[in-house]
Amino acid sequence: MDRPRKQFAQHWLKSEKALQKIIKAAELKPDDRVLEIGPGTGNLTKLLLPEVRSLTAVEIDRDLCAKLSRGFTQPNFCLVEADILQIPLPEGTNKVVANIPYNITGLILSKLLGSIATPIDRFERIVLLVQKEIADRLVAKAGHKAYGALSVKMQYLAECQFICDVPAQAFFPPPKVGSAVVCLIPRPPLKPATNPKLLETWINMGFATRRKMLRNNLTSVVDRDRLVLLLEQMQINPQIRAEDLSVEQWVELANQLVELLAIASEKLD
Repeated sequence: MDRPRKQFAQHWLKSEKALQKIIKAAELKPDDRVLEIGPGTGNLTKLLLPEVRSLTAVEIDRDLCAKLSRGFTQPNFCLVEADILQIPLPEGTNKVVANIPYNITGLILSKLLGSIATPIDRFERIVLLVQKEIADRLVAKAGHKAYGALSVKMQYLAECQFICDVPAQAFFPPPKVGSAVVCLIPRPPLKPATNPKLLETWINMGFATRRKMLRNNLTSVVDRDRLVLLLEQMQINPQIRAEDLSVEQWVELANQLVELLAIASEKLD
């Protein structure tokens, strides 16, 4: 039996039930060109291959690559031995379906979706098996304890759907944390930011100290009294905290701040 390597955070999904839920969530079509990150022993790979036009699998483990090369000889299979974070995204792929290493989840999300300031519009659908805590954060709504900066950023870039929980026993070896499947459907923002870079900066500032009210976290951006007035004009409680603002409210607040700062700058000139 293949031995998982701790250095690569390897936990191979063996549950047929969980694998089938991932396949269903991907809504695969015969013309799809799929990217799989970290195919491992190929449990998901063998289910993907018959359903798609092409499958590009990126695996960092040399020994697993040798096994995958021997086991999958189909013409629509392309194996790349590499660190996904160190190579360009494969050209032409339109979906991502993967059980990703939990220790680099944030970096992989950035690789696939970009950021608010520099979004990446490459994929129709991204289905990932991730740590349960991350899944909860991705789909959390304003006011929920899991809702944070990651929630706002990812929901600005994509529709985030929770698919299912996956128990530790579904893996070899079992991870010490819970797991879940999520589906991310990239789309244009429901309400675009006039200055995406500033929106991203202010989100980070707002969530930097969660217990503080937003008017205190953004004092370096705008005078506290002016921010209170702005929040009141938006019919938002001036005592609100970052985690109580919806994605749309965050965008509206950022857009109003950009306008307010532009007016103040003009007056100084």
